[in-house]
Amino acid sequence: MTNRTTPGALLTIVLIAVAGAIILGNSIVPQYLPDLANRVGGPSPSATAPPATPQAPPTPTTPAPSTPGSSTPPPAASTPFAGEEAAIIRVVERVRPAVVNIDTVAQVQTFFGVFPQQGAGSGVIVSPDGYILTNNHVVEGAQQIRVTLLSGKTYPGRVVGTDRFSDLAVIKVNASERLPAAQLGRSGGLRVGQMAVAIGNPFGLGHTVTVGVVSALNRSIQIPGLVVENLIQTDAAINPGNSGGALANSAGEVVGINTAIVQQAQGIGFAIPIDTARAIMDQLISRGRVVRPFVGIGWGGDVDANIARQYNLPVDHGIIVRDVDQNSPAGRAGIRPGDIVIAIDGKAINNWNDFIRELFTKRPGDRIRIELVRDGNRRTVDVTLAERSP
Repeated sequence: MTNRTTPGALLTIVLIAVAGAIILGNSIVPQYLPDLANRVGGPSPSATAPPATPQAPPTPTTPAPSTPGSSTPPPAASTPFAGEEAAIIRVVERVRPAVVNIDTVAQVQTFFGVFPQQGAGSGVIVSPDGYILTNNHVVEGAQQIRVTLLSGKTYPGRVVGTDRFSDLAVIKVNASERLPAAQLGRSGGLRVGQMAVAIGNPFGLGHTVTVGVVSALNRSIQIPGLVVENLIQTDAAINPGNSGGALANSAGEVVGINTAIVQQAQGIGFAIPIDTARAIMDQLISRGRVVRPFVGIGWGGDVDANIARQYNLPVDHGIIVRDVDQNSPAGRAGIRPGDIVIAIDGKAINNWNDFIRELFTKRPGDRIRIELVRDGNRRTVDVTLAERSP
């Protein structure tokens, strides 16, 4: 008996086979052969379709830091320095490179013999070829001197000359480069109350900066065996080891060389006016010593407009003569205590600083004309300068 299949039945079988192949291709084959679709021609549309279940929106997060080139603006820059703070920073940046550390070794005689003694101080470079201004007490008796710059470079130093009367000294280093020299200002026009910045390099620890004001002018202090006159007083702290460093004004000019403090007080330091220091420095460099002209009068104070009104004086400038050495040029010329010196060789004398500066332009043996006021009357005397004994 022969079995025959009708056309309708055959069509049904073909449709079932095609449906089975589709089911197997979409579900079973990708499960066990995941790369097959990619090798054939990419994922099927059903593989990339979004899920049927709705998704919650993403939770906001803190934006990541911006990277160079991104559109996110950078954080705002810090507030620039202004006012007094900016002025102090400018002064420090201008003066500090010229302030050096000075280490010394001296041989000191003791009860047990001679022993080396180390010392430390500061100095100010005053010329690019290596001249350094400092205090006499920093280098006094030193057999070895070592100078350290802001850069850390160290050079041996030698003493060019010293002057114990002013507590000043000049030393020299032979550097292989031009050194950063400070700009020296003028101290004659200093006013009480103006800014004072003290910069030193104590004990090799690095630079220190203290800020204050000019507290007083024409101060005198007693040091062992000597009175140092015509000093600037400041409340900018001058710490041990800062001796020989710079006292600068708000323009970054050196107006004084720090020299001493009052140990039992706070806020009382002293500096040598740069006008005096410059005159002494020039002599130390040119001669190796100071030839100091001698007049023989003691300073009793300055005269200004306020003093003139208070005491009904006929002049508003000058210096008051406190006392006179009768064996001195002033004594022989007839100058008396109470006289007011108002000019030297026609140049007005406003204060003791002016008087000293003018004297330092002269030499022992020079004849000068001093104009003074006595009992309300002006008169002129001729004085032949002598040399101050060491």
